[in-house]
Amino acid sequence: MNYCNSNYIAGEWVKGQSEVENRNPSDTRELIGLYAQASSIQLESAIEAATQAQKLWARAGIEQRYKVLMAIGQELINRSSEIGLMLSREEGKPQAEGIGEVYRAGQFFTYYAAETLRQLGDTADSVRDGVEIDVRREPIGVVAIISPWNFPMATACWKIAPALAFGNAVVWKPANLTPACAVILSEIIARQDVPKGLFNLVMGAGVEIGQALIEHPGISAISFTGSVEVGKGIAAAAVTNLTKVQLEMGSKNALAVMDDADLDLAVACAVNGAFGGTGQKCTASSRLIVHERIHDAFVEKLVAATQALRVGHALEAGTQIGPVASAAQLASNLAYVELGRQEGGELVTGGNPLERATPGHFMAPTLFVGTRNDMRINREELFAPIACVIKAGSYDEALSLVNDTRFGLTAGIMTRSLARASHFRRNARVGCVMVNLPTAGTDYHVPFGGRGDSSYGPREQGRSAVEFYTHVKTGYIAAGAPL
Repeated sequence: MNYCNSNYIAGEWVKGQSEVENRNPSDTRELIGLYAQASSIQLESAIEAATQAQKLWARAGIEQRYKVLMAIGQELINRSSEIGLMLSREEGKPQAEGIGEVYRAGQFFTYYAAETLRQLGDTADSVRDGVEIDVRREPIGVVAIISPWNFPMATACWKIAPALAFGNAVVWKPANLTPACAVILSEIIARQDVPKGLFNLVMGAGVEIGQALIEHPGISAISFTGSVEVGKGIAAAAVTNLTKVQLEMGSKNALAVMDDADLDLAVACAVNGAFGGTGQKCTASSRLIVHERIHDAFVEKLVAATQALRVGHALEAGTQIGPVASAAQLASNLAYVELGRQEGGELVTGGNPLERATPGHFMAPTLFVGTRNDMRINREELFAPIACVIKAGSYDEALSLVNDTRFGLTAGIMTRSLARASHFRRNARVGCVMVNLPTAGTDYHVPFGGRGDSSYGPREQGRSAVEFYTHVKTGYIAAGAPL
């Protein structure tokens, strides 16, 4: 059955009130499908069903939760090649990356399946004689999940999996740009042995369905990944109902390249971090802060490596960079290129749309040199295959430039010095620090998140997720008292 023209609400696939087109950014002639848009009445039904289902799921045994999450994860892993193909068709990342993302999405479910069995609480003696204390965690309730288009499987799964693992119900609003992945994941979850209404897929525009979702008093918590502006709006709206929020927002990550760095490794990490995923990663290294002693040599190698990247159809063999995800994103990228020129940056390569055998949103990887940290292209998140080189006179200046941003998600350093690496790890004001690695690339079993305008609320991923998806309850009992 083709579910693309339906939402999944209260255990049933239901038609939406309207539909949106889903086109392949590698070949805009290809219509992937028409995807349903939910109505406000359908959203209300989803939240009501989730509220009732969550009570049943909270009482379900941990073995059942384990089996459900493990089944979802294993199916994603087993079907990663097939589903990854669809992911690449609708989002535009090269097929190998699409397959890898789906495989990783499965790992989130298998990881949290194991976490359902890790039911280790805390006990303590009271300061009062004859009283014992038990500390445990309980589900928070109905969780609204709002996920982005750049990692349509991975980001959604690293939110949905812990939500279900810790006993919650889910109402999921994915990005309208990548609805096919949302439907596939929902199909997999829909086949599991869970109460009807525990998981709901409600597709629609953010200004309508998204806003109604975050303002609803029946929502206990909101996990969002997206822009700073939208995230701050969610936080403001959530205050009305005192809804718990977890926000992963923008970034302006820096890679500091020191004068003792392995230049070839530094270039490889810079290219990977800046241009992988067409630069459409919250962990992308868009600021390359380079020590003046090796600046020219580094730039020469970086330009050559950037120009050697193969841009093409996501499903074409040999493609290293796929298209930008949409026409609107491409227009925004090109506007930032023009802004960079106006601000005085020297455009040394790229900055232009590309024509390929198929009509698509292709853009040449773009590199500016001679930029300053106070330029808008170095202050604002571009979400584009655009990197800017900033020259630094010393390690101390480089570190200062790394920290001179309102964001604080990831940062990296390329150096052979253990002392510099250790100092940088301690003093970079970010949530994730990389040493001799690209800024993009994190593991699923450890905390993920940032500082400043990058993140707000408890960390995602790993065991840290329990902080957001549960309440803590402290119980006191008189020892030896009759019950």
